[in-house]
Formats: sequence, C-alpha cells, structure tokens
Amino acid sequence: MTKAHEFFSRVFLHHGRTLVLSVPWLWLLLFFATPFFILLRISVTDMGEGLNPFAAIIASDNGQISLHLKLSNYVSLLHDADSGWLQTLYTESYLLSLKYALWTTLLCLFFGYPFAYFLARSKASVRPMLLLMVMLPFWTSFLLRVYAWKGLLTDQGIINHLLIFLGVTSEPLQMLYNDVSMLLGMTYVYLPFMVLPLYANLVKLDQRLLEASQDLGATPWQTFWLVTVPLSRSGIVAGSMLVFIPCLGEFVIPSLLGGAENLMIGRVVWDEMFSSNNWPRASALAIAMIVGVVMPLAWYNQRVTRQAEQELSA
Repeated sequence: MTKAHEFFSRVFLHHGRTLVLSVPWLWLLLFFATPFFILLRISVTDMGEGLNPFAAIIASDNGQISLHLKLSNYVSLLHDADSGWLQTLYTESYLLSLKYALWTTLLCLFFGYPFAYFLARSKASVRPMLLLMVMLPFWTSFLLRVYAWKGLLTDQGIINHLLIFLGVTSEPLQMLYNDVSMLLGMTYVYLPFMVLPLYANLVKLDQRLLEASQDLGATPWQTFWLVTVPLSRSGIVAGSMLVFIPCLGEFVIPSLLGGAENLMIGRVVWDEMFSSNNWPRASALAIAMIVGVVMPLAWYNQRVTRQAEQELSA
C-alpha cells in the first residue's frame, strides 16, 4: 500500500462520519440555504435601489448608521395602502391554496393507501413490477402528463367522445377549467408521492401483530383500523407532507387545468414577479409562504420527538 493510500485510509477511518455527513449539509447549504437568504434579502429591498442581493444591509453615512430594509413589502401582503383595508388577493389566494392542497392530500391518501396496502401484501416476485408501474409516470415529462389530461378533459377530448358514443350525454360536458379538473390533475401527479412512503411503511409491518389481533377475536376491519392504520401513521404523515407541501405552491397544474377563479398562491407569486415586475413583493410573498409551511412542520416534529422521548423514558 502506498503512502497516499495509507493517508486516505487514515483520514476516512478517523473522519469518515464527518465526511459523510458533510455531503448533505453542503447540498442543503448550496441549494436551499443560499437561495433562501438571497430571496430573503430581495424581499427587504426597495425597487428603486436595484435588486442586488449582496448589497450591504447596514450602511454608515456621516457617522450615522442606517438599515436598508424595506419591511413594507411584508406589510403590503396583509394591508392595502390604497384602500386601507385587508389585502384580500394574497390572503384569499393563500387560503385557496391551502384548501386545494388539503383536498389533494386527502384524495391521494384515499386512493393511495389501498394501493400501497395491496403492494405490501402482494407476492415478493410481483412487487418490483408493481413498483415500476407506480414510478413509470416519472419517466415522462411533467408538462406532457398535464397536457395529456388537458387533451382528455377538453370538450373535443377522448372522454367526451366516449360519453357521447355510449349515449350517456348528447353534448360535450364541461370538464376542464374547474375544481374537478384541477384536483384530478393534482391527485394524479402527486399520487406516487403518497404511495411510496406508505408502501415502505406497510411492507415492514410485523404480521404477527395482525395474527394476534385475529386470535383475540377482532374482525378484519377492526384489525385494519386498530392495528394496521396506527402502525402506518409515520408513512401517512410522510406521504401527506410530500403531497401537501408542493401542492401548496403548485403553479403549472392550476394554470393549465384550473379556471380563472382558481388563483392559487403560486400563480400570484408568478404574476408579481413577471407581470408586475415587483420582485421584492414576490420574494416577500414566497418567504411568507415558506414560513407558513415550515413553522407548523417544525412544531409537529418537535411534538413527535417529545412524545418519542417520553415513550422511551417510560
């Protein structure tokens, strides 16, 4: 073994754990923390002073220290300076985004849990093929999949032609640009994000607990509801987070499948940034949305950690 090999072996032996952990931390620093702080800096910038995210926040002029922070970008999210009333555009769009994200999460859980349960209970030889079918949509472009649903749901689409051919209706049904089409597209796109965490949790479920429940006289439904569902709670939470968080800021699906009244927060941020060319307000809106999502998640994570510590101490 050469001296170089001995040196690297010694380094990995003594600092291997640090080197392994530094990779994800470096990734988070470069691709999450740095863009976040740049966005935060732009959100407190005055449009008239330019959009340099590296400009100094604290400046000294003739011995007087001043802060170059424009917090009115955040105030304008809640208060309309012209009318003096509550800013309804941002609050209503955010509440509407919460509603659609919640409904999408519930629909994905409703359809995804039985499928994940079926995957976990299927034969080991069949599981790889079933998992491949779940992940197969990821091999196609996201935009192509959304446009495909647009082609299916349009007035001259396949579904309307089929309904007219079967005699169900004599005229094309309006299935596009409404709540149903948007929820259908969002549920289809984000369903795998619910199925995969649930499958990973259910496949590791101890079958002896189910057998013990049946031996104690529980019906299959009671076994499922009182044993399987509580033991898969971590998978439900993980899948719900993976669906709810991206749905909250979704932009493409509401723009292509939703109507004009389905103005979600992602579209509002896009309009502020590219139509109104107001980057500071758009950045403030994005920061407020991020904080509104991260704070409840941090509270929930702290609560779960505290419960786990209490269970271990007991």
